[in-house]
Amino acid sequence: MLRQFSRNACVCAALGLALGCNDIFDRLNPSREQPRGVSSGQPQPAPAAPDPPAPAVPGEPPRDDGPREKVAPLPPPNTPKDMPAPALPIVPLGPNARTEDEDNSISVFRAVAPSTVYVTKTNIAFDRFSRPVEVPVGTGSGFIWDTKGHVVTNFHVVQGARRFSVTLHDHKSFDAELVGTDPRKDIAVLRLEDAPQNLQPIKLQRGLELSVGQKTLAIGNPFGLDQTLTTGVISALGRSVPGAGGVTIRDMVQTDAAINPGNSGGPLLDSSGRLIGMNTMIFSGSGSSAGIGFAVPVAAIARVVPQIIRGGKPDRVGIGIGIDPSQSLERQYGLDGVLVLDVTEGGPAAKAGLKGAVRTRRGISFSDVIVAIDGQRVKNYDDFYNVLDRHEPGQKVKITVVRGDQRLDFEVELILLP
Repeated sequence: MLRQFSRNACVCAALGLALGCNDIFDRLNPSREQPRGVSSGQPQPAPAAPDPPAPAVPGEPPRDDGPREKVAPLPPPNTPKDMPAPALPIVPLGPNARTEDEDNSISVFRAVAPSTVYVTKTNIAFDRFSRPVEVPVGTGSGFIWDTKGHVVTNFHVVQGARRFSVTLHDHKSFDAELVGTDPRKDIAVLRLEDAPQNLQPIKLQRGLELSVGQKTLAIGNPFGLDQTLTTGVISALGRSVPGAGGVTIRDMVQTDAAINPGNSGGPLLDSSGRLIGMNTMIFSGSGSSAGIGFAVPVAAIARVVPQIIRGGKPDRVGIGIGIDPSQSLERQYGLDGVLVLDVTEGGPAAKAGLKGAVRTRRGISFSDVIVAIDGQRVKNYDDFYNVLDRHEPGQKVKITVVRGDQRLDFEVELILLP
Protein backbone atom coordinates (compact mmCIF):
# COMPACT_ATOMS: atom_id res chain seq x y z
CA MET A 1 0.00 0.00 0.00
CA LEU A 2 2.84 2.33 0.88
CA ARG A 3 4.66 1.54 -2.37
CA GLN A 4 1.51 2.05 -4.44
CA PHE A 5 0.95 5.39 -2.71
CA SER A 6 4.55 6.46 -3.39
CA ARG A 7 4.31 5.40 -7.03
CA ASN A 8 1.08 7.31 -7.50
CA ALA A 9 2.57 10.34 -5.76
CA CYS A 10 5.56 10.29 -8.13
CA VAL A 11 3.32 10.09 -11.15
CA CYS A 12 1.18 12.95 -9.90
CA ALA A 13 4.25 15.02 -9.18
CA ALA A 14 5.69 14.45 -12.65
CA LEU A 15 2.36 15.22 -14.27
CA GLY A 16 2.03 18.42 -12.15
CA LEU A 17 5.55 19.50 -13.14
CA ALA A 18 4.80 19.03 -16.80
CA LEU A 19 1.52 20.91 -16.55
CA GLY A 20 3.25 23.67 -14.57
CA CYS A 21 5.96 24.13 -17.20
CA ASN A 22 3.38 24.38 -19.96
CA ASP A 23 1.36 26.82 -17.88
CA ILE A 24 4.46 29.00 -17.43
CA PHE A 25 5.17 28.77 -21.17
CA ASP A 26 1.60 29.79 -21.91
CA ARG A 27 1.93 32.80 -19.62
CA LEU A 28 5.14 33.86 -21.34
CA ASN A 29 3.53 33.41 -24.76
CA PRO A 30 -0.03 34.68 -24.42
CA SER A 31 -0.46 34.87 -28.21
CA ARG A 32 -0.16 31.10 -28.53
CA GLU A 33 -3.68 29.63 -28.89
CA GLN A 34 -4.64 26.15 -27.91
CA PRO A 35 -7.59 24.20 -29.31
CA ARG A 36 -10.31 23.48 -26.82
CA GLY A 37 -10.36 20.04 -25.25
CA VAL A 38 -6.71 19.35 -26.00
CA SER A 39 -4.30 19.06 -23.11
CA SER A 40 -1.33 21.43 -23.05
CA GLY A 41 0.86 18.44 -22.40
CA GLN A 42 0.08 16.83 -25.81
CA PRO A 43 1.67 17.83 -29.13
CA GLN A 44 -0.43 20.33 -30.99
CA PRO A 45 -1.01 20.51 -34.76
CA ALA A 46 0.55 23.41 -36.59
CA PRO A 47 -1.83 26.35 -36.82
CA ALA A 48 -3.40 26.99 -40.21
CA ALA A 49 -2.08 29.94 -42.14
CA PRO A 50 -4.48 32.88 -42.19
CA ASP A 51 -6.28 33.71 -45.39
CA PRO A 52 -4.53 36.38 -47.42
CA PRO A 53 -6.31 39.70 -47.46
CA ALA A 54 -8.51 40.32 -50.47
CA PRO A 55 -7.04 42.68 -53.01
CA ALA A 56 -8.33 46.20 -52.81
CA VAL A 57 -10.80 47.14 -55.53
CA PRO A 58 -10.32 50.60 -56.99
CA GLY A 59 -13.07 52.94 -55.87
CA GLU A 60 -14.15 50.75 -52.93
CA PRO A 61 -13.15 51.19 -49.29
CA PRO A 62 -10.76 48.59 -47.88
CA ARG A 63 -12.49 45.53 -46.48
CA ASP A 64 -12.36 44.99 -42.73
CA ASP A 65 -11.88 41.33 -41.89
CA GLY A 66 -12.63 41.90 -38.19
CA PRO A 67 -10.67 42.99 -35.10
CA ARG A 68 -7.01 42.13 -34.89
CA GLU A 69 -4.91 41.61 -31.78
CA LYS A 70 -2.87 44.69 -30.77
CA VAL A 71 0.72 43.98 -29.79
CA ALA A 72 2.35 46.41 -27.28
CA PRO A 73 5.54 48.00 -28.62
CA LEU A 74 8.79 46.79 -27.07
CA PRO A 75 10.60 49.29 -24.88
CA PRO A 76 13.84 50.68 -26.29
CA PRO A 77 16.93 48.78 -25.11
CA ASN A 78 18.88 49.94 -21.99
CA THR A 79 16.25 52.48 -20.90
CA PRO A 80 14.69 51.19 -17.65
CA LYS A 81 11.77 53.17 -16.35
CA ASP A 82 13.53 54.02 -13.06
CA MET A 83 16.69 55.39 -14.67
CA PRO A 84 17.23 59.02 -13.38
CA ALA A 85 17.33 61.87 -15.79
CA PRO A 86 20.84 62.97 -16.77
CA ALA A 87 22.31 65.69 -14.46
CA LEU A 88 22.38 69.16 -15.87
CA PRO A 89 25.88 70.58 -16.32
CA ILE A 90 27.06 73.22 -13.78
CA VAL A 91 28.67 76.26 -15.28
CA PRO A 92 31.44 77.46 -12.89
CA LEU A 93 31.99 81.13 -12.18
CA GLY A 94 34.87 82.82 -13.82
CA PRO A 95 37.91 84.01 -11.83
CA ASN A 96 36.51 87.56 -11.76
CA ALA A 97 32.93 86.65 -10.89
CA ARG A 98 33.18 86.91 -7.07
CA THR A 99 30.76 89.15 -5.27
CA GLU A 100 31.85 92.41 -3.74
CA ASP A 101 31.34 91.00 -0.25
CA GLU A 102 33.53 87.98 -1.03
CA ASP A 103 36.30 90.20 -2.36
CA ASN A 104 36.09 92.30 0.81
CA SER A 105 36.39 89.27 3.10
CA ILE A 106 39.37 87.96 1.14
CA SER A 107 41.18 91.30 1.21
CA VAL A 108 40.58 91.82 4.95
CA PHE A 109 41.87 88.35 5.77
CA ARG A 110 44.99 88.76 3.65
CA ALA A 111 45.72 92.14 5.23
CA VAL A 112 45.10 91.23 8.91
CA ALA A 113 46.12 87.56 9.10
CA PRO A 114 49.82 88.53 9.52
CA SER A 115 48.79 90.52 12.63
CA THR A 116 47.05 87.52 14.26
CA VAL A 117 49.04 85.12 16.44
CA TYR A 118 48.63 81.75 18.13
CA VAL A 119 49.28 81.71 21.90
CA THR A 120 50.29 78.56 23.78
CA LYS A 121 50.74 78.49 27.55
CA THR A 122 52.79 75.88 29.39
CA ASN A 123 53.36 74.79 32.95
CA ILE A 124 55.98 72.70 34.68
CA ALA A 125 55.07 69.10 35.47
CA PHE A 126 57.10 66.15 36.68
CA ASP A 127 57.45 62.85 34.88
CA ARG A 128 57.61 59.46 36.58
CA PHE A 129 61.30 59.97 37.25
CA SER A 130 60.54 63.28 39.05
CA ARG A 131 62.14 65.28 36.27
CA PRO A 132 60.57 68.66 35.47
CA VAL A 133 59.06 68.91 31.98
CA GLU A 134 57.04 71.59 30.25
CA VAL A 135 53.53 70.62 29.19
CA PRO A 136 51.03 72.73 27.23
CA VAL A 137 47.98 73.59 29.31
CA GLY A 138 45.98 75.75 26.91
CA THR A 139 45.92 77.72 23.70
CA GLY A 140 44.32 80.88 22.42
CA SER A 141 44.68 83.69 19.94
CA GLY A 142 46.04 87.21 20.03
CA PHE A 143 47.12 90.11 17.86
CA ILE A 144 50.27 92.20 17.46
CA TRP A 145 49.97 95.59 19.13
CA ASP A 146 53.18 97.33 18.02
CA THR A 147 56.54 96.75 16.36
CA LYS A 148 58.22 96.31 19.76
CA GLY A 149 56.75 92.83 20.09
CA HIS A 150 53.76 93.48 22.36
CA VAL A 151 50.91 91.02 21.85
CA VAL A 152 47.38 91.50 23.22
CA THR A 153 45.21 88.57 24.28
CA ASN A 154 42.65 87.64 26.94
CA PHE A 155 43.49 87.37 30.63
CA HIS A 156 41.84 83.95 30.83
CA VAL A 157 44.13 82.73 28.02
CA VAL A 158 47.28 83.36 30.10
CA GLN A 159 45.77 82.77 33.54
CA GLY A 160 47.64 80.21 35.65
CA ALA A 161 50.56 79.72 33.25
CA ARG A 162 54.28 80.23 33.82
CA ARG A 163 55.63 80.32 30.28
CA PHE A 164 54.22 81.33 26.92
CA SER A 165 54.94 80.69 23.26
CA VAL A 166 53.63 82.86 20.42
CA THR A 167 53.42 81.55 16.85
CA LEU A 168 53.29 84.14 14.08
CA HIS A 169 51.62 84.03 10.68
CA ASP A 170 54.73 82.49 9.08
CA HIS A 171 54.63 79.63 11.65
CA LYS A 172 57.73 80.86 13.49
CA SER A 173 57.42 80.58 17.27
CA PHE A 174 58.89 82.87 19.91
CA ASP A 175 59.03 82.72 23.69
CA ALA A 176 57.09 85.50 25.37
CA GLU A 177 56.91 87.06 28.83
CA LEU A 178 53.87 88.43 30.60
CA VAL A 179 53.89 92.23 30.85
CA GLY A 180 50.68 92.64 32.85
CA THR A 181 46.96 91.96 33.00
CA ASP A 182 43.61 93.56 33.71
CA PRO A 183 41.37 90.70 34.92
CA ARG A 184 38.36 93.02 35.22
CA LYS A 185 38.51 93.71 31.49
CA ASP A 186 39.88 90.24 30.57
CA ILE A 187 42.92 91.83 28.91
CA ALA A 188 46.55 90.65 29.01
CA VAL A 189 49.73 91.86 27.31
CA LEU A 190 52.70 89.67 26.33
CA ARG A 191 56.07 90.70 24.90
CA LEU A 192 57.98 88.58 22.42
CA GLU A 193 61.59 87.76 23.23
CA ASP A 194 63.92 88.53 20.30
CA ALA A 195 60.99 89.97 18.35
CA PRO A 196 61.55 90.06 14.55
CA GLN A 197 61.72 93.34 12.69
CA ASN A 198 58.88 92.61 10.26
CA LEU A 199 56.01 92.61 12.76
CA GLN A 200 52.73 93.99 11.40
CA PRO A 201 50.60 95.66 14.13
CA ILE A 202 46.82 95.56 14.10
CA LYS A 203 44.98 98.51 12.54
CA LEU A 204 43.44 100.62 15.30
CA GLN A 205 41.21 103.67 15.14
CA ARG A 206 40.01 105.48 18.26
CA GLY A 207 36.48 106.82 18.47
CA LEU A 208 35.16 104.29 15.97
CA GLU A 209 31.35 104.36 15.77
CA LEU A 210 29.71 100.95 15.54
CA SER A 211 26.21 100.05 14.37
CA VAL A 212 24.08 96.94 14.74
CA GLY A 213 24.03 95.08 11.44
CA GLN A 214 27.44 96.05 10.16
CA LYS A 215 29.76 93.32 8.97
CA THR A 216 32.20 91.60 11.33
CA LEU A 217 35.13 89.28 10.66
CA ALA A 218 36.83 87.13 13.32
CA ILE A 219 40.30 85.65 12.85
CA GLY A 220 41.71 83.14 15.30
CA ASN A 221 42.74 79.58 16.03
CA PRO A 222 39.61 77.63 17.04
CA PHE A 223 40.37 74.11 18.29
CA GLY A 224 44.02 74.69 17.36
CA LEU A 225 43.21 75.30 13.67
CA ASP A 226 45.33 78.35 13.02
CA GLN A 227 44.40 81.25 10.73
CA THR A 228 40.65 80.57 10.62
CA LEU A 229 38.25 83.23 9.33
CA THR A 230 34.56 83.51 10.20
CA THR A 231 32.16 86.29 9.27
CA GLY A 232 28.92 87.72 10.62
CA VAL A 233 27.38 90.98 11.78
CA ILE A 234 27.16 93.02 14.95
CA SER A 235 24.09 91.58 16.65
CA ALA A 236 23.93 94.04 19.55
CA LEU A 237 25.95 96.69 21.37
CA GLY A 238 26.31 97.65 25.01
CA ARG A 239 26.01 94.13 26.41
CA SER A 240 27.06 93.46 30.02
CA VAL A 241 28.72 90.09 30.54
CA PRO A 242 30.34 88.65 33.71
CA GLY A 243 34.09 88.74 33.26
CA ALA A 244 36.98 86.64 34.54
CA GLY A 245 37.90 89.33 37.10
CA GLY A 246 34.73 89.06 39.17
CA VAL A 247 32.98 92.16 37.79
CA THR A 248 30.79 92.76 34.77
CA ILE A 249 32.46 93.83 31.53
CA ARG A 250 30.28 96.61 30.15
CA ASP A 251 29.70 97.75 26.55
CA MET A 252 30.57 94.37 25.05
CA VAL A 253 30.08 93.84 21.30
CA GLN A 254 27.78 90.94 20.43
CA THR A 255 28.31 89.17 17.11
CA ASP A 256 27.02 86.08 15.32
CA ALA A 257 30.40 85.39 13.71
CA ALA A 258 31.37 81.87 14.84
CA ILE A 259 33.61 82.03 17.92
CA ASN A 260 34.83 78.71 19.34
CA PRO A 261 37.36 77.57 21.96
CA GLY A 262 40.74 78.83 20.77
CA ASN A 263 39.29 82.04 19.27
CA SER A 264 39.68 83.86 22.61
CA GLY A 265 42.03 86.81 22.30
CA GLY A 266 41.73 87.08 18.52
CA PRO A 267 40.65 90.27 16.74
CA LEU A 268 37.10 91.14 15.72
CA LEU A 269 37.27 93.40 12.65
CA ASP A 270 35.05 95.58 10.52
CA SER A 271 34.91 95.56 6.73
CA SER A 272 37.88 97.97 6.60
CA GLY A 273 40.09 95.63 8.61
CA ARG A 274 39.98 97.86 11.71
CA LEU A 275 39.88 96.41 15.21
CA ILE A 276 36.44 96.74 16.81
CA GLY A 277 36.90 94.25 19.65
CA MET A 278 38.72 91.23 21.07
CA ASN A 279 36.85 87.91 20.92
CA THR A 280 36.34 86.80 24.51
CA MET A 281 33.45 84.46 25.21
CA ILE A 282 30.31 82.78 23.89
CA PHE A 283 26.89 81.79 25.19
CA SER A 284 26.48 78.11 24.43
CA GLY A 285 25.13 74.97 26.06
CA SER A 286 27.54 72.72 24.15
CA GLY A 287 30.75 74.76 24.42
CA SER A 288 30.77 75.45 20.67
CA SER A 289 29.50 78.43 18.76
CA ALA A 290 25.76 79.01 18.96
CA GLY A 291 25.78 82.33 17.12
CA ILE A 292 26.12 84.47 20.27
CA GLY A 293 29.67 85.68 20.83
CA PHE A 294 31.05 88.65 22.74
CA ALA A 295 34.10 90.84 22.28
CA VAL A 296 35.78 93.34 24.60
CA PRO A 297 35.16 96.74 22.95
CA VAL A 298 38.01 98.50 21.21
CA ALA A 299 37.55 101.59 23.41
CA ALA A 300 38.50 99.59 26.52
CA ILE A 301 41.43 97.92 24.73
CA ALA A 302 42.81 101.24 23.44
CA ARG A 303 42.67 102.73 26.94
CA VAL A 304 43.92 99.82 29.06
CA VAL A 305 46.69 98.29 26.91
CA PRO A 306 48.96 101.39 26.93
CA GLN A 307 48.54 101.57 30.73
CA ILE A 308 49.64 97.95 31.12
CA ILE A 309 52.63 98.46 28.81
CA ARG A 310 53.63 101.56 30.76
CA GLY A 311 53.16 100.30 34.33
CA GLY A 312 52.34 96.60 34.23
CA LYS A 313 48.77 97.20 35.39
CA PRO A 314 45.77 99.34 34.49
CA ASP A 315 45.14 102.72 36.06
CA ARG A 316 42.42 102.74 38.70
CA VAL A 317 40.72 105.83 40.08
CA GLY A 318 39.13 106.15 43.50
CA ILE A 319 37.98 108.59 46.17
CA GLY A 320 40.07 107.43 49.15
CA ILE A 321 37.71 105.04 50.95
CA GLY A 322 37.85 101.42 52.07
CA ILE A 323 35.20 99.04 50.73
CA ASP A 324 34.66 95.28 50.51
CA PRO A 325 34.37 94.06 46.89
CA SER A 326 32.79 90.80 48.11
CA GLN A 327 30.11 92.84 49.94
CA SER A 328 29.63 90.29 52.70
CA LEU A 329 28.37 92.91 55.17
CA GLU A 330 25.94 94.38 52.64
CA ARG A 331 24.42 90.95 52.07
CA GLN A 332 24.38 90.16 55.80
CA TYR A 333 22.49 93.32 56.72
CA GLY A 334 20.45 93.67 53.53
CA LEU A 335 22.03 96.98 52.44
CA ASP A 336 21.43 98.31 48.93
CA GLY A 337 24.58 100.12 47.80
CA VAL A 338 28.28 100.15 48.75
CA LEU A 339 29.15 100.45 52.43
CA VAL A 340 31.98 102.86 53.33
CA LEU A 341 34.09 100.86 55.79
CA ASP A 342 36.72 103.53 56.40
CA VAL A 343 37.93 106.84 55.03
CA THR A 344 41.59 107.54 54.24
CA GLU A 345 42.85 110.39 56.36
CA GLY A 346 43.61 113.42 54.22
CA GLY A 347 42.03 111.81 51.14
CA PRO A 348 39.39 113.33 48.87
CA ALA A 349 36.50 111.54 50.59
CA ALA A 350 37.64 112.70 54.04
CA LYS A 351 38.01 116.26 52.79
CA ALA A 352 34.51 116.14 51.29
CA GLY A 353 32.99 114.91 54.58
CA LEU A 354 32.25 111.22 54.04
CA LYS A 355 32.32 108.96 57.13
CA GLY A 356 33.18 105.31 57.59
CA ALA A 357 31.71 102.61 59.79
CA VAL A 358 32.47 102.56 63.53
CA ARG A 359 32.86 99.48 65.70
CA THR A 360 31.03 99.75 69.04
CA ARG A 361 30.25 97.42 71.93
CA ARG A 362 27.04 96.44 70.21
CA GLY A 363 28.79 95.70 66.91
CA ILE A 364 29.39 97.76 63.78
CA SER A 365 27.66 101.12 63.47
CA PHE A 366 27.21 102.02 59.81
CA SER A 367 27.52 105.59 58.69
CA ASP A 368 27.58 106.18 54.90
CA VAL A 369 26.28 103.88 52.16
CA ILE A 370 27.01 105.03 48.60
CA VAL A 371 23.84 104.74 46.49
CA ALA A 372 24.64 106.90 43.42
CA ILE A 373 27.51 108.54 41.50
CA ASP A 374 26.70 111.47 39.21
CA GLY A 375 23.05 110.49 39.40
CA GLN A 376 23.68 106.89 38.29
CA ARG A 377 22.32 104.37 40.74
CA VAL A 378 24.87 102.22 42.57
CA LYS A 379 23.37 98.98 43.86
CA ASN A 380 26.59 97.02 44.38
CA TYR A 381 30.36 97.03 43.90
CA ASP A 382 30.00 96.13 40.23
CA ASP A 383 28.07 99.37 39.60
CA PHE A 384 30.53 101.38 41.74
CA TYR A 385 33.57 100.08 39.83
CA ASN A 386 32.12 100.49 36.35
CA VAL A 387 30.89 104.05 36.96
CA LEU A 388 34.28 105.22 38.25
CA ASP A 389 36.12 103.29 35.51
CA ARG A 390 34.83 105.76 32.91
CA HIS A 391 36.60 108.71 34.58
CA GLU A 392 40.16 109.99 34.74
CA PRO A 393 42.20 111.15 37.75
CA GLY A 394 41.52 114.80 38.64
CA GLN A 395 37.88 114.74 37.56
CA LYS A 396 35.18 115.49 40.12
CA VAL A 397 32.08 113.40 40.71
CA LYS A 398 28.97 113.79 42.87
CA ILE A 399 28.71 111.02 45.47
CA THR A 400 25.25 110.39 46.94
CA VAL A 401 25.13 108.56 50.28
CA VAL A 402 22.49 107.42 52.75
CA ARG A 403 23.42 108.31 56.33
CA GLY A 404 20.78 107.14 58.75
CA ASP A 405 17.54 108.74 57.57
CA GLN A 406 19.34 111.37 55.48
CA ARG A 407 20.32 111.39 51.80
CA LEU A 408 23.42 113.55 51.26
CA ASP A 409 25.47 114.64 48.21
CA PHE A 410 29.25 115.26 48.23
CA GLU A 411 31.53 116.52 45.45
CA VAL A 412 34.71 114.43 45.47
CA GLU A 413 37.84 114.63 43.31
CA LEU A 414 39.09 111.37 41.84
CA ILE A 415 42.66 110.22 42.48
CA LEU A 416 44.87 107.56 40.93
CA LEU A 417 44.99 104.53 43.21
CA PRO A 418 48.41 103.02 43.97
